[in-house]
Amino acid sequence: MAIKRIEFILGLCLFMLVVGCASGISKASLSQITFKGNFSDLQKNPDAFSNEIVMFGGKILETKVAPDSSELTALQLPLDSSGRPVNQIQSEGRFLVQSNQFLDPANYKKGAFLTVVGLSKGKEIRPIGDYDYVYPLLEEIEIKLWPNETKTSPRFHFGFGVGTTF
Repeated sequence: MAIKRIEFILGLCLFMLVVGCASGISKASLSQITFKGNFSDLQKNPDAFSNEIVMFGGKILETKVAPDSSELTALQLPLDSSGRPVNQIQSEGRFLVQSNQFLDPANYKKGAFLTVVGLSKGKEIRPIGDYDYVYPLLEEIEIKLWPNETKTSPRFHFGFGVGTTF
């Protein structure tokens, strides 16, 4: 009886570990990625990586919509092991995501976190103030919009006793 209970607990722990480490991006999209470099490499020379499948994440700065398409402007942020953008000040730049579907600005709003797998389509130059900025351009294959987290405690912890976690 005790062995069955231990097997159940171990199985449950394994399940939680697998679910906790799962990426928000599908395996089918992950298997298509051909560019394993850094965002800064793409940022410096977007045309050199045209037609590569990339995965980047960040924070939405702006959403533009049309009846049958949308465009997101995002601030690149590093990704954690699950593919979720890490809310840090460290960014290597901005990028554009073009989608052939309507992405509702109520969901894809400024400040929302996303991870994108997309086809690199070169660059687009647009002004930021008086500065002409080079945006790497991605054509959406898959977008994962992450829920905002309001907790500041660790995402995974064990607790024993009253008020003790580690």
